[in-house]
Amino acid sequence: MNAEQLYQILKKSQEPKGYFFNKDKERVMELLEALLVNKERYGYMACPCRLASGDRESDRDIICPCAYRRQDVEQYGSCYCNLYVSKQWNEGSIEHAYVPERRPPEKIVF
Repeated sequence: MNAEQLYQILKKSQEPKGYFFNKDKERVMELLEALLVNKERYGYMACPCRLASGDRESDRDIICPCAYRRQDVEQYGSCYCNLYVSKQWNEGSIEHAYVPERRPPEKIVF
């Protein structure tokens, strides 16, 4: 699978749920490529904006779409990576604010 195929699959499954890809398609494609690299590397699509441990169970909360996406999009209009956004975020009718990391510090890999 390549990034364009992943884009089409996820677009079809996520838009009905109210999650849209960032209108910056170049950024989206970079993130999707990184998800595919992580799938090859770890066997699952870990969030490309966070450092995965390689242990699926430990990383369950950051497998895309991550456990924090819903709350991030509700509060900020965008997920942490800016991959998934609300319609309002894409339209520019809400501020593009920095989305803080919600992942608990004890789960963050260094």
